[in-house]
Amino acid sequence: MTATLPRPVLLDCDPGTDDALALWLALAAPEIDLRLVTVAGGNVGLARTLPNALALVGLAGGRVPVVAGADRPLLGRFRDEAAVHGADGLGGVVLPPGPAATPGLAMDAIRAALRAAAPDSVTLVGLGPATNFALALAAEPALRDRVAEIVLMTGALGEGNWSAAAEFNAAMDPEALAILLACGRPVTLATLDLTAQAFVTPARIEALRAAPGGACLRAAADILASVPPSRRFGFRGVALHDPCAVAWLLAPALFTARAVAVAVVLDGPDRGRTRIDRWGRDQGAALNGRFLETLDAEGFFALLAARLGALP
Repeated sequence: MTATLPRPVLLDCDPGTDDALALWLALAAPEIDLRLVTVAGGNVGLARTLPNALALVGLAGGRVPVVAGADRPLLGRFRDEAAVHGADGLGGVVLPPGPAATPGLAMDAIRAALRAAAPDSVTLVGLGPATNFALALAAEPALRDRVAEIVLMTGALGEGNWSAAAEFNAAMDPEALAILLACGRPVTLATLDLTAQAFVTPARIEALRAAPGGACLRAAADILASVPPSRRFGFRGVALHDPCAVAWLLAPALFTARAVAVAVVLDGPDRGRTRIDRWGRDQGAALNGRFLETLDAEGFFALLAARLGALP
């Protein structure tokens, strides 16, 4: 039997508490050839998210280039989520400073990485607003042929977590999300409906603390413990969003999925809302997305503990 080669991945993030665990999960995965990490302002502004990404890579012993990207969306400005992530983005959990950022701009680094790749080979993983990937593909549309799949933590079937209609990442840059949805490559969505099933409770945090591991696993438990329990869930815990997108690449058997037509609303009070047609009601609409419907939560948290436990 021939061994499966690691999947080339470019990962864009805005750390952010849940980004932290997702980035560590990607760094710990032998199934992933993580070629580039790019950073947007997103959750707490680029002045915080960039050093956070560098610190996360450094603590994990990663050697991947980390490049600064957009400090604002295609239109307007990012709005931070410090109430969730803390003013520093990591819930006050202090990590050792990481290595220096790789010089350059994210959109250029993404284009260079795609140019160097084989056709239909690279997976783009987006954990924040879609700005950096959209800028790269809008600047050089032919590079979409290098992309095998785009996996995004974004969107919601129903209620949002930023507005009544919109999930945070989609709301921060819906024009960028629209570019990715229209680029002609397969787009997989880990929406709020999916990530609510990755439900973090005090018991799950304690189980993570009890698992064998090093500094990354201990910091992951501290970061999760820093996130205030959500009113949306009756203050019983919180949804763990971004690691779901990475887990899809590592263990797709933990998920069920459905082909869908998806679009994003660009104006009006529902700006940033994702319109996800699961049942083919929009006659003639192209099936341009894959909607992750269900998650084996116990398997997901076991995967998270085992992989983060293997890091330094």
